[in-house]
Amino acid sequence: MSAALELEAAPALEVREVAVHFSGLVAIASMSFRVPEGRIVSLIGPNGAGKTTAFNVITGFLRPTKGSVLFRGTDITRLTPDRIAALGVVRTFQRTSIFAGCTVFDNVLTAMHLQGKAETWAALLRLPSARRETERQHVAVREILEFVGLTHRADELASNLAYGEQRLLGIAIALAASPKLILFDEPAAGLNPSETEEFMAVVKRIRDRGVTVLLVEHDMRMVMSISDLVVVLNHGRIIAEGPPEAIQSNPDVIRAYLGQGVKRAQA
Repeated sequence: MSAALELEAAPALEVREVAVHFSGLVAIASMSFRVPEGRIVSLIGPNGAGKTTAFNVITGFLRPTKGSVLFRGTDITRLTPDRIAALGVVRTFQRTSIFAGCTVFDNVLTAMHLQGKAETWAALLRLPSARRETERQHVAVREILEFVGLTHRADELASNLAYGEQRLLGIAIALAASPKLILFDEPAAGLNPSETEEFMAVVKRIRDRGVTVLLVEHDMRMVMSISDLVVVLNHGRIIAEGPPEAIQSNPDVIRAYLGQGVKRAQA
């Protein structure tokens, strides 16, 4: 582990010597890195480097051949995705999953229902506890929509949103699950420059609220602007990790991945 990372905050996530093999094919040879609490960490690398496989292992969709994953000191390697999510590890996907025929408000409310404390029978009987829980959820949904900048679209059908707004709705849905660690999988894909700037601002605000962020992203301008730390994966192995300025000047990273793109990232 590098000295820079050792000086960072306590880890929210630790990936320890994880390997993933598929019928003799090595997707991840050996991967170890830490995501400090309350930081934005980007996992980058060329296509086929193992980034999505790493996300699948962390969130329980894939069991590693060896190694372990710890979230806040708890081994989550063998837990199911729903149990990992219940601990506060929430993932978004490259394709935003929304209910196109529902309003923006109801999309977030549906996700919020998973966090509800009112028992089903209480809701059916219209007990005061159920009404209070419904009121709490509605207030929370409005706060989330304000946070991501979609208050003015609350009553719109999700299908009517522009692509960038749908991405923001995806963040709102993830926030409804009360994440402690949120994983973004290529969040800037398909966004125009102004949408990317808006997205970056929201992610920074998420970090500032104390939520740890791990993202996979190919937009190097975004990665170098938003990240506290960058981890570089190539051929299933970590080849570098550190602050953005160190990664941009690392000759191994430039040779394996950034190439001339480092100049665009610095521009």
